Amino acid sequence: MTVRLSGRRGLPRLDRPLLRRRAAGVLRALDLAGAELSIRLVDDREMSRLNLQHRGRKGPTDVLSFSLCEGPHAARRGELLGDVVISLDTAARQARRDRRPLEREVLRLLVHGALHLVGHDHVRAGERRRMRAEERRLLRAVSA
Repeated sequence: MTVRLSGRRGLPRLDRPLLRRRAAGVLRALDLAGAELSIRLVDDREMSRLNLQHRGRKGPTDVLSFSLCEGPHAARRGELLGDVVISLDTAARQARRDRRPLEREVLRLLVHGALHLVGHDHVRAGERRRMRAEERRLLRAVSA
């Protein structure tokens, strides 16, 4: 299992080794211990650019996922799952709003993004319920 973590260091302070360990735990809980996951930590400016470029939406979002499990080259991806991009600026605002530690909010976003990588969605009510249940399961698994 490989977790690649990248991003500017000038963003809100975060325990990166803890995030790597938790990401590895998410992969194990998804029964993907041999997989490779990339996590990129960005600011709102970069997230806004990515959100506009890939989703056609202005402004930042908290997390984006770029799955390699789908599309024309999925058969050649090997163990690569894809990329989860997290805006630490947005995560910090959400953590303050919800009165939770930044590490907990980033973990929540990582879990959400990882589930998108493996095919979960939340467009319809049934999908949303299944995805939220899986988010709760994974959060319990890596927080224990």
